[in-house]
Amino acid sequence: MISASTSQPRRVAVTAIGVVSPLGLGSEETTAALRAGHDGVMPVTAFDVSKTRCKTAGLIDLARLRARLGSLTGHPERQRHPASLMMMAAAAEVRARDRAFDPELLVIGTTSGGMSFGEAFYRAQAEKRRTHERAAWLANYLPQKPVLDAEEAWPCAAPSQIIANACASGTNAVGHAFRLVRAGQYRRILCGGYDAISEMVFVGFDSLQASTPEKIRPFDKARTGLVLGEGAGLLALEEMESAKRRGAPILAEVTGYGISTDNHHLTQPHPSGIGPRQAMQRALTDARRTPGEVDYINAHGTATQFNDATEGTAIAELFGDRVPVSSTKSMMGHSLGAAGAIEAVFSVLALQHQFLPPNIHLQEIDPAWRLNIVANSARDARVHRVVSNSFGFGGTNASIVIEEGQP
Repeated sequence: MISASTSQPRRVAVTAIGVVSPLGLGSEETTAALRAGHDGVMPVTAFDVSKTRCKTAGLIDLARLRARLGSLTGHPERQRHPASLMMMAAAAEVRARDRAFDPELLVIGTTSGGMSFGEAFYRAQAEKRRTHERAAWLANYLPQKPVLDAEEAWPCAAPSQIIANACASGTNAVGHAFRLVRAGQYRRILCGGYDAISEMVFVGFDSLQASTPEKIRPFDKARTGLVLGEGAGLLALEEMESAKRRGAPILAEVTGYGISTDNHHLTQPHPSGIGPRQAMQRALTDARRTPGEVDYINAHGTATQFNDATEGTAIAELFGDRVPVSSTKSMMGHSLGAAGAIEAVFSVLALQHQFLPPNIHLQEIDPAWRLNIVANSARDARVHRVVSNSFGFGGTNASIVIEEGQP
């Protein structure tokens, strides 16, 4: 931790990233999948979906993930919850890309922790089964356990903060970490988010009729809902001068963070789009940027009727149809608390490799607004500055501004 005695805000560099998602294990696989417009959604087999409308999700190949971690750690990873495996793999990539990065704090967003272990525990309780696994299920259920597992594998012993703020959790974690570094309270923070598919959450979204049995089609006139996804994304944030002194790679720079709460409905956003618009405008103001200086928007874009209507309205009002927009959830589903962190990583990749990820499955844009959608195929483009959005149940809205790394 460093002193916050100076009033001059510090610049905040991204020196490394790590990602595990249905689009790939690591940044290289993920970049290739984003460029190719890969569809990572597949049938759910981990639990019974015979009675649900939706039967698919954006899933990670756990056998492959376990094998990769086994090769890194030297022993098979069979007992840990999938969320722990995802966090461990993402943290391993960060460490491999910047071995001198030593986090003073972890800020991680999530919504469910080891939910499937919790399900197993409570089912055993209800059925009065005295299985010896109950203690392990309960111990691995807590939302901080995947974070502790990642720290153990690092290894590091920094304190951690868990942010659970619906689907804005990942972006809130990155934004909160950014503000702590900018204010001079910490020099280096590892931030991001994770979530893993669980039966209770899957069935819950299906019962709300938010999930679709069809392809996910954000911003499409005929969109019918979301599909869930899973994964983990991590970013190493460091005070810019500190990163420069040690010769760290500067992948990008976080420059702005904006939040809002519209308090309209338990699950539906305010139809005017005021919440998303305020979050984006506040992020731009925080970054001292104008809408005309943005080159790409990674939209929240869940493909539900209400979310896309409000976000589309807010983007059209604030940016018009000049700025390219896409929802990468079209390729991997909605990973809930992890979504904002994973999409922040995608934004860094877009800046690094100078391309715009596509919004796949788009057939006809909703005529309710004029947007410049990156439809179906990636675009090569000059990308200096990205806005990444996350909007959650209850009107929890968060946006961040990420820019090219300029030491």
